[in-house]
Amino acid sequence: MDRRKFLHTAAGVAVAAGVLPIVRGGAVCAQSASNQVEEENKEISMKKIIIAADPFAVDLKDSVVKDLASKGYEIVDVGATKENAIPYYEGCVAACKLLQQDKTARGILFCGTGMGMSIVANRFDGIHASVVESVFAAKMCRAINNANVLCLGAMIWGDWMAKEAINVFLNTKFTEGLDGLEDFLKDAYKKVDAIQG
Repeated sequence: MDRRKFLHTAAGVAVAAGVLPIVRGGAVCAQSASNQVEEENKEISMKKIIIAADPFAVDLKDSVVKDLASKGYEIVDVGATKENAIPYYEGCVAACKLLQQDKTARGILFCGTGMGMSIVANRFDGIHASVVESVFAAKMCRAINNANVLCLGAMIWGDWMAKEAINVFLNTKFTEGLDGLEDFLKDAYKKVDAIQG
């Protein structure tokens, strides 16, 4: 697959999905990514979300949990709380073990940068964790890589934008909007999943 063609297609998808602004006649016309995704996914069934945070990211995690619960998601929180400090590597292990048992669940992991959680999570079979720093990356880690775990850093994400990224992550399907690339992406996913170091 030609890399330029792939990147061009992915950028077009981002504009169509409302993650990037559309430029018309030199003027930027902003679209809300969450509104479009919500419209396209009105009939998505309730899913289980496995969540863990380290002590540094508890406030962001608590705000996200409240938001997701208000949308009807089933939340299982196995990480740190204000009363119980659990290091990132312990909360992440607990979350990933649960995710291995329930292939339909998605994971959201929080620490300072998201990196520590991502490193630990990707040691588990069947876990495809992506640390992201933009709403666009949160969408594309699902569409391109079929990630089932999103890792966010409390040092990087503000509350509102973290919720936007999570909404996009939870409501984007593998290969969504990447017409003509489905076979390549599905084959790449299988090959990556089979890599053993």
